[in-house]
Amino acid sequence: MAKRVFDLLGAGLALLLLSPLMLAIAAAIKLDSRGPVFFRQHRVGRHGVPFRIHKFRTMVADAVQRGPALTVGADARITHVGRWLRRTRLDELPQLIDVLAGHMSLVGPRPEVPQYVAHYPAALRERALSVRPGITDPSSLLYLDEAEVLARAADPEREYIEVILPRKLQCATEYAARANLRSDVGVLVRTLRLLIVG
Repeated sequence: MAKRVFDLLGAGLALLLLSPLMLAIAAAIKLDSRGPVFFRQHRVGRHGVPFRIHKFRTMVADAVQRGPALTVGADARITHVGRWLRRTRLDELPQLIDVLAGHMSLVGPRPEVPQYVAHYPAALRERALSVRPGITDPSSLLYLDEAEVLARAADPEREYIEVILPRKLQCATEYAARANLRSDVGVLVRTLRLLIVG
């Protein structure tokens, strides 16, 4: 209950304070390339219930038709504004809406697309999905440079499924078992510090 109240207050205040920035980002996206301001994608939420996540669009409108689900390195589908949004992580700001809607939390395991959740071992799947997914979590801090790591792999898809995904899943199960409001605040502080200082 305390976590949900914290999420509602935090997301509501953040949306209020950041609304001018978000409007400016929306305008920049529209001026930079054709297509919608938001990117919506099905993700797997708490207890395996699917939902549509919101992000600022960072790729060309038909990116799904042009390439793989994974974004690797300097992907040619990324727009000029999109590169800046990804580097600063500001593309994630619309997920504050998902927090208010109850699909996500400020802190929690990052939600995966169904095709990667299908690789979760049955023994860990229930535990990993027992909490609301979040905008940030310990694995997000661990893999801030995920796209660059995948770009160096001979087979990015295989690298993600066999190396990165198991580590993220381990972080998710540990979070579900041990997280509390105090640890959530710690993750938020670390996230903000890393984003500000790079």
